[in-house]
Amino acid sequence: MTALTPAIWGTTFLATTELLPPDRPLLAAVIRALPAGLLLVAITRRVPRGSWWWRSLVLGALNIGVFFALLFVGAYRLPGGVAATIGAVQPLLVAMLSAGLLGERLTPRTLLAAVAGVAGVGLLVLRADARLDAIGVAAALGGAAVMATGVVLSKRWQSPAPLLATTGWQLVAGGVLMLPVALVAEGAPPAGLTAVNLAGYAYLSLIGAALAYALWFRGLRELPATKVTFLGLLSPVVATALGWAVLGQELTALQVLGAIIVLAALVTAQLQPARPLPAAPRVLVRGGVLIEDIRDHKETAA
Repeated sequence: MTALTPAIWGTTFLATTELLPPDRPLLAAVIRALPAGLLLVAITRRVPRGSWWWRSLVLGALNIGVFFALLFVGAYRLPGGVAATIGAVQPLLVAMLSAGLLGERLTPRTLLAAVAGVAGVGLLVLRADARLDAIGVAAALGGAAVMATGVVLSKRWQSPAPLLATTGWQLVAGGVLMLPVALVAEGAPPAGLTAVNLAGYAYLSLIGAALAYALWFRGLRELPATKVTFLGLLSPVVATALGWAVLGQELTALQVLGAIIVLAALVTAQLQPARPLPAAPRVLVRGGVLIEDIRDHKETAA
């Protein structure tokens, strides 16, 4: 279920380019987050209490508001392949933060899967003529770090409220944070929105935000943070597949290899470590009578 979230996020590029008005990325981010958050809050009729007033603001900023802003700066100043490749370091950042803040074990297998994920995404989306921009690289790295911190803190700060209420609070906080930035940078929303534009905004808000983030935060409640963040590698795979299937974009052998590496890294990160078999019970035969060692009673029962 959690994997549906990055799969949905992988459709964002197609929906944005084909359905939304051009050159209004911040407006799209606000409309994606704020109406969805208000809808979920209205449905659940729950408001934050106690420490969750400021925690919702912090998590909404990290997971949505600041993350979206840095994401769009990186997307505008870098080719999409460069931005996506830099963003793929997020699982590695989450793994390191989880070791320090959540006590999750940082294994060599996790580190290897994280490095393979970055390499796979690079093969999938990076182009030989890609140019680098210092501000764009910093924004992309900052976006990955901000989202990684938000993922780990979302796991550490378990909300007592229902899932949809918690999701709504964060979407509202992130949308409110982005709203003045969007108005200053892009001005008022365009007057002549078409039915196609409205359908695109509705899809991004209801499916791309309300549903996707609810599934994402549910996954963080049920699964280790590192396992959840590796699922995010599905997003560029889905985006590339849709570009080939719907937009007729070229799909090379190296891109197919990159997709295979990404999927292999994702599966490797989800595997559970093998548990050692219980030790054989120690027994003592005395006078023809079988006597079990009482210290191994639990192992024998298992």
